[in-house]
Amino acid sequence: MQQEALSFLSSTFPSRRHHHHFPSFSRLRFHNFPALSFKPNTSTSSLFFPPKTPYIPSLPSTTTETLETDIHEKLLYLDSLGIDFLTLINRHPPLLSAALSAIKSVVDYMTTPPINFSLPDFRRLVSMCPELLTSPLTSHTIPVITFLLREVGVDSVFDLRQALRRRPRLLACSVDSQLRPTLYFLQRIGILDPHKHTYLLSCSVEDKLLPRIDYFQKLGFSRRSATVMFRRFPQLFNYSIAENYEPKLNYLMGEMGRDVREILEFPQYFSFSLENRIKPRHEACAAKGVRFPLPVMLKTNEAGFRDTLEVCSDSSPPLKNSPFFCTKKDS
Repeated sequence: MQQEALSFLSSTFPSRRHHHHFPSFSRLRFHNFPALSFKPNTSTSSLFFPPKTPYIPSLPSTTTETLETDIHEKLLYLDSLGIDFLTLINRHPPLLSAALSAIKSVVDYMTTPPINFSLPDFRRLVSMCPELLTSPLTSHTIPVITFLLREVGVDSVFDLRQALRRRPRLLACSVDSQLRPTLYFLQRIGILDPHKHTYLLSCSVEDKLLPRIDYFQKLGFSRRSATVMFRRFPQLFNYSIAENYEPKLNYLMGEMGRDVREILEFPQYFSFSLENRIKPRHEACAAKGVRFPLPVMLKTNEAGFRDTLEVCSDSSPPLKNSPFFCTKKDS
């Protein structure tokens, strides 16, 4: 045990020649040295062979200081455009690792001809779609622009800018997995002018469009009737079932006492505010004892509505073929 302890200590703390406990050289047999085997180190010969330093792989060249410099440069660049970098990375963390050169390429492409967004418009795009700054320009952003112009039929770069201002999220969508399948669905149900409804292209067919058609089928409409309603008023796809469809239908059939089928002819009913337009006008009609068709009640401006209401409350209401035809509720 004493010899093993000596071997361990000697391999850890190299000996000094003048130490009075150094073992006698006479005990070492140098003529037997070639026959030494690499067995567990139990002899004092290990004093001459200190353990090798273990291999440590070199660290990556990128240091914390380099990363901080890169982030600082991006902060300064985006700040020069009026874009708050710190706010943006909270919403879109991948911006931290995006290359500054790639960000500059996107900015240059979107703010110079032919796209030519103004800086205020570009800032708005980025605030609503921060993915724009980290999406690969040649493999993502340019294909989206090309798709809108060639396949959707957006007429001009001016109209393209209008479409992107209205729906910046288009720039975050994949052409193959999102935009093109939705385009084909809209065309299949008869919406033949998709360039006027580009805001719908970022919607999922399975998660948003089909459930809305299904909702009206559950009310008793045929698939064909429900589809025709959306074809007549594609904006209907954008409204919430719980926050728009249901409260307005409940008011239509409950308080107003109307047939749900009226919305087949006038799906624009859902575009009017329940509190600010539908309820006040219905209550005004009810007070006069008249009943307008939905378009007459809702589409006219306030002055026109009041004038029509006065005419219909007189003894000589408009003829039945008049667009302002109304009926007395007690007739």
